[in-house]
Amino acid sequence: MALDHRLTPEHEELRRTVEAFAHDVVAPKIGDLYERHEFPYEIVREMGRMGLFGLPFPEEYGGMGGDYLALGIALEELARVDSSVAITLEAGVSLGAMPLYLFGTEEQKRQWLPKMCSGEVLGAFGLTEPDGGSDAGGTRTTAVKDGDEWVINGSKCFITNSGTDITGLVTVTAVTGRKADGRPEISSILVPSGTPGFTVAAPYSKVGWNSSDTRELAFDNVRVPLANLVGQEGRGYAQFLRILDEGRIAISALATGLAQGCVDESVKYAKERKAFGRPIGDNQAIQFKLADMEMRAHMARIGWRDAASRLVAGEPFKKEAAIAKLYSSTVAVDNARDATQIHGGYGFMNEYPVARMWRDSKILEIGEGTSEVQRMLIARELGFAG
Repeated sequence: MALDHRLTPEHEELRRTVEAFAHDVVAPKIGDLYERHEFPYEIVREMGRMGLFGLPFPEEYGGMGGDYLALGIALEELARVDSSVAITLEAGVSLGAMPLYLFGTEEQKRQWLPKMCSGEVLGAFGLTEPDGGSDAGGTRTTAVKDGDEWVINGSKCFITNSGTDITGLVTVTAVTGRKADGRPEISSILVPSGTPGFTVAAPYSKVGWNSSDTRELAFDNVRVPLANLVGQEGRGYAQFLRILDEGRIAISALATGLAQGCVDESVKYAKERKAFGRPIGDNQAIQFKLADMEMRAHMARIGWRDAASRLVAGEPFKKEAAIAKLYSSTVAVDNARDATQIHGGYGFMNEYPVARMWRDSKILEIGEGTSEVQRMLIARELGFAG
């Protein structure tokens, strides 16, 4: 049976709504914010009012009652215009709120999810550590029980949405014990912003995603109640693997949006820019480059929608998510490079969106698991050990 990833009327209505928002609200404002390295609070508030942060969550928790495909659609349309705004939504949903929804207690869900679904509060996911990188199993942050509290010590790096004025919490992975063979048992623990001993560093100076909040976190004898455990003690590793599997679909949708945005901007420029008395788009060399760019974006879209459809249907999706993330991030970088080339010298000027897209593209081959990690995951699904 042929796969059919055409959108339902409801999903198409969402796509059109977010497309209009991206062009009418995000596009006029984000360039200036990006160059000033400012977080887009006004845009985020509007996204919250639209319900975008609550797309895949049930209405009982303040969500929109949608699914992960709906989230991907919104991310793709936002990233066609700007990736900083898109990654703020992606991290707020799949890394901030999703761990609580999937693994949190009913009390944790009732306390936090309505505020997160409305965009009133952002959450962060503290996984990566300075010495760990892709080795999530090498977690060094510790959490020790002391009476009715956890005492957390350690640090995290590259954590999105962790230091904004509306950040309410970070879910931290920490070693809470040892297995019989000596391997660490990792758990996830909710740490509210402002908890004594929890320090958020100044924003990183980054190549791209300049309107996204990314920081290093430090925990110095941070005390939180034992009730702040998210999910089962010692199951944090398995939990965040699930979170990352889903997150790869979201990042793939974002990467697809960037790739398509490069096509959008390049087609417009090729029709307007004249050289030697005619539009540069009349040259077959430009047309072929644009055709390749459109092909890449189209296939990337099929990839992430396939993975999302499998997730929504309750089917295995790990391999498809890794394929989608690997391919879409690669074509995002390829399309950003080609878009810059089509724009010539103007592609190197920050006033043009493709310059921002070029700067934003490379991180997509690194975040949520590097391209090398994706190849390793795919090979494992094919039956190879490694």
